Parts: sequence; C-alpha cells; structure tokens
Amino acid sequence: MAYGRRLAVGARVARGAWGLGRAASSFPAPGPGGADVAELLREAAGDEARARAARRPPDRCSVLLFPGQGSQAVGMGRGLLEFPRVRELYEAASRVLGYDLLELSLRGPQEDLDRTVHCQPAVFVASLAAVEKLHHLRPEVIENCVAAAGFSVGEFAALVFAGAMEFSEGLYAVKVRAEAMQEASEAAPSGMLSVIGQPQTKFASACLEAREHCRSLGIEDPVCEVSSFLFPDCRVISGHLEALRFLRNNASRYHFRRARLLPVSGAFHTRLMEPAVAPLTQVLKTVELKQPLVAVYSNVSGHRYAHPAHIRQLLGRQVVSPVKWEQTMHAIYQRKKGTAFPSTFEVGPGAQLGAILRSCNLPAWKAYSHVDVMEPGAPEALP
Repeated sequence: MAYGRRLAVGARVARGAWGLGRAASSFPAPGPGGADVAELLREAAGDEARARAARRPPDRCSVLLFPGQGSQAVGMGRGLLEFPRVRELYEAASRVLGYDLLELSLRGPQEDLDRTVHCQPAVFVASLAAVEKLHHLRPEVIENCVAAAGFSVGEFAALVFAGAMEFSEGLYAVKVRAEAMQEASEAAPSGMLSVIGQPQTKFASACLEAREHCRSLGIEDPVCEVSSFLFPDCRVISGHLEALRFLRNNASRYHFRRARLLPVSGAFHTRLMEPAVAPLTQVLKTVELKQPLVAVYSNVSGHRYAHPAHIRQLLGRQVVSPVKWEQTMHAIYQRKKGTAFPSTFEVGPGAQLGAILRSCNLPAWKAYSHVDVMEPGAPEALP
C-alpha cells in the first residue's frame, strides 16, 4: 500500500510523513507520497478533526516526548530498520549531513557519536524513526496524539512530528545548531553538573558563590547558572568548569544530595552558547514554519507555541535559555482531580524523560511507555 494511503487510518497520522508535500523546500525529501500527505495535513487542521479531538476522552489521548542530547548510544536505530521508511529517513539524513548517520549510529565509535556535532542529528533522526515504529505497531497512538514536547534538540523533532516544519529543513537547522554549539563549547572550558538538591537548597545562591570563586581565580565574567529544570529539587547547573568543580566539592555545604558532572563538552543553555544564536537564527529564517497540528511546548517558556512566528523567535533563544522541562510537564499533565491521564510515549534513545515524568507526576507516569530504538520490537512490547 502506498505510504500516503496507508496514513488514511486518521488525519493526524500524516505527521509521520514529515511534511513531504511542501514544494518550497530545497532539501532532499525522505520519500514519495507528498501530494497525499499534504492533503491529509490540511484535513488534520480542519474543524472536523478538531471536533473529533475535543470529543476524545482523556485516557484515549496520547502525548509524545522526544529526548535530547545525552540519550545517544551506539546501536541506536537497530530496532527501527525493519519498519517502513526508516531507511529512507536515514538516507535523506545522510544527504543533508554529508556523512553516513546510520553507520555512525549503529557502529560508532561512541566518542564520535558523543560529539555535539554528531549526536544532535543522530538523536533527532532516531526519534523520528521511532515515531515510524510506533505508527506501525500502534497507529491509534499517532491518530490520538494531542501534545508533543522535546528536550533541547528534541524540540526540533517534536515540531517536525507536529507538521510545523519539514524533516529535511528541521534536520538542516539541527546540523547548523550542533556545529555552532560545538564551536562555542570549544571556546572555553565549560560543562554541565546534574544536581539533586533538597527543599532547603538555594541553587541561585550556590551559583553566585561559585562565580565569586571563579573571579578569585582570575576568570573574568564567569558563568554558572541553572540551565535545566528537571523535576522538584533537581536542576542542571552549567558554566565554567572551575565553578562546577567548586559546587561538586562543596556539595554538602549547599545541601546537594548528589552532584555529578555530565559527559558533555559545553555549558549548553547558558550565555556561553551566545555565539551559536546568530547561525541558528539565520537558518531559521529560511525554514518554512507552519502552525503545529498538535500542541507543542517550548523549552524557553514551558508553554505551548502560539503560532509560527512564536516558534521562530523562541527556537533562536533556546540555546541560551534554561530548559523549563519541569514546568512543561506541569503544563501538559495539569488536570482536575479525577480526570484520567493520556498515554505517554517517549520516542527515541534512552528513557530519561520517563524517569523525569515519574518524579514530576507519578499518576501520569503510570501510563508511560518507551519506544525502544536499540532492539527490534514486537507489538506486545508497546502496551
């Protein structure tokens, strides 16, 4: 069956085609079926589709979460290749990137895959390929999806899934973003510190004292600030390495229960990434953005995007702004007592977002599943 016709199980399934119908794109498309998909996308935005969504009970709805950098692992993608169009996605990715992304994802080496310039595109493509797997095994999940959110680079995958941008244009923006962030990371010794605190932990004061420590060492204009809000009492602090080491060595003083340096080479989502803003903003000007067909939540604000101009504005600021993931989880899952929660599916490598959801909202987590990208899966693997 042609891919476009196969998507007729429901209008929203069209998001799995990554917007192939937009002729304005100069980037290579993943595969055929553009005309059929474009029609389905128009149907998905219509009044009838919105009315069906409004009538759907909450426990029949679904939410998709897209992971970010740090979730990558050699072998990711192995569990996806048996599903329709996954190889097409990787072939299109290789044309955009100029190297064999599937080979790197499957065989590494890990140190190459871990580089910002490689892992961001790798996580982006693996996550969207996981959507294809989910669509094949559980098409009703895609049909009934009402919201999506992605952590850092995962936000680009969420927007592609939601029909706000094309696959190839989104991937090219990720490529530029990753290259610019890699370059910014190499400008100064910096990193990220995962911290689990306690109710009395004062993260802002700890960061202030760490900056003062750096100044005492002769570091001008030091950076040390919260770069991600993960779940209650858990933050990621990013900045100059000397500041992070100071915090780790004085963990008990600041009531940190745990402080662990992350295996990354830069202070992402801080002003040390400022050099990456201009290249990303410039490429976003060339990307055709559409109104998302489901609610997509912004890392910068913690709320859903209002319109395409809003997407363009906030995506450019995202690399220097803290990720408000805890706030996003509250926004997506807030509901009156007694109201059922939607099914949640984490699509992509790792299951970190599920662990965070469990700490943010245990009842919502009870309806969580992970779409594995490492090993082939059978339908019964997805409850």
